[in-house]
Amino acid sequence: MGGILKEYACIAEDVWLGSNVRLSKFINLYGCSIGDNTKIGAFVEIQKNASIGKNCKISSHTFICEGVHVEDGVFIGHGVTFINDTFPRATNQDGSLQTEEDWKVERTVVRKGASIGSGATILSNVVIGENAVVGAGSVVTRDVPPNVIVVGNPARFLRNI
Repeated sequence: MGGILKEYACIAEDVWLGSNVRLSKFINLYGCSIGDNTKIGAFVEIQKNASIGKNCKISSHTFICEGVHVEDGVFIGHGVTFINDTFPRATNQDGSLQTEEDWKVERTVVRKGASIGSGATILSNVVIGENAVVGAGSVVTRDVPPNVIVVGNPARFLRNI
């Protein structure tokens, strides 16, 4: 990485970067993998145990949490948020602060060629199908079939592609 990028990015030593990955300033990457020719926009965070495929574009202000798997050729718009816990809590029943041992990561998969519009929220335990399109601002609460467009809150079928 060039000297100037190090000043404005937090990239942990355990991050795997493919060839020709383009990284913007003000990003936070740790414990993740990013495939060849992928572009990561400014103010993006990608957590441990998340993976991004080849030839993807992750736009600015997006949050990709642990347990998210993005396949090749996926577009993720600005300000997209992924969630990995259906029932998040800060504390246990006894009032003690929760730790990693107190919860289980719930996976989310975005299949090859899918596109997710700006401002969408993707809940855990869903699969977004190959070449599917999630409209801007949508809230995905269940699986999205391949080759369809979904929109709204909750995201519903609009039409086939």
